This record gives sequence, C-alpha cells and structure tokens, in this order.
Amino acid sequence: MSFLNALLGRKNANRVMQPLYDSIIAEGRRIDWYEKGGVPDTLDGRFDMIAAVLCAVLIRLDQTEEAKQEIAWLTELFVTDMEGQLRQIGIGDLIVGKRVGEMMGALGGRLGAYRGALTENASLDEALTRNLYRGEIPEPAALQFTTKNFAHFYDRLSAATTSQVIAGDIAEATP
Repeated sequence: MSFLNALLGRKNANRVMQPLYDSIIAEGRRIDWYEKGGVPDTLDGRFDMIAAVLCAVLIRLDQTEEAKQEIAWLTELFVTDMEGQLRQIGIGDLIVGKRVGEMMGALGGRLGAYRGALTENASLDEALTRNLYRGEIPEPAALQFTTKNFAHFYDRLSAATTSQVIAGDIAEATP
C-alpha cells in the first residue's frame, strides 16, 4: 500500500508527523520540568506537561495556512498514543473512548488558555497554574522556572520555520 501511496503522491501521516510527535514527548518528559519546575511527576502531571508542549506546537503551526493537514495528523497521533497509554495501564475497552474524549476536551481547554497566554497577553502564570499544576499554586521558584522556560520554548518555536517544526526540529525549552 505504501508503494501506491508514494506513486499517487499521498503522504503517510505517521511517517510525516512521528518525528515531531517524538520531539514533543521528549520535551514533555524532560526532567527539568519536574525537578526544577515542580510539575507533579505523576500520570496526570506527565499528561499535563505533554499537553502543554503539544499546545505550544499546535499554536505555532496554526499561524500558517500550510500546516492545517499536519495539525490534524498531529492531533490524531496524540489521540492514538493516549488511547494506547490508557490500554497499557489497564483501562478497559468500554471506558477508553470516554477517557480519550475527556482528554481531548482537556486539550481543547488548555489550547485556548495557552493561546491566550502566548499570543494574546493573558497571564502565562495563571494558565500554567490552572492547567499544568491543576490549580495548586507551586513554589514561586518552580513557577518562575516553568513560566520562563515555557515562554522561551514558544519563542524558539515561533522563530523556527514551519518546515523545521514539522520535521521535529524543536529546541529544548531550557537554554
């Protein structure tokens, strides 16, 4: 089938977007977010951090018309991965769909909050506290670290070309 796709000019969504998705996961799992930034090192905390990084990438890609298909593909990879993660931790078939739906709703809410903070001058501290720390006010130094480095990460995404971002060439948040 891949031969026919290549012959007909169709792109394999997983092949195109997997390097970017892998980079998002790697950034979201970087230990500094948890040790220096005080992000809870739990299943929920890791989901929240990966969702934050994914949101920053989606916001950056949404700034260009040429990346609409890639945004859809990236979101599909996220859904597929989250479904697999839920199954791996033992969530049964009857509940997986509901949980994935909840995760997508949470991602949509976070996307709006982070878009406001990164592009519309809303408070990044408030968006991170509500969505990354789930309303628990972190230590001031931890929040300062996370706010500074998350904003730096987004600034570096914004400076990169769309092709670089899609290729997964996203810089680590900490300099």
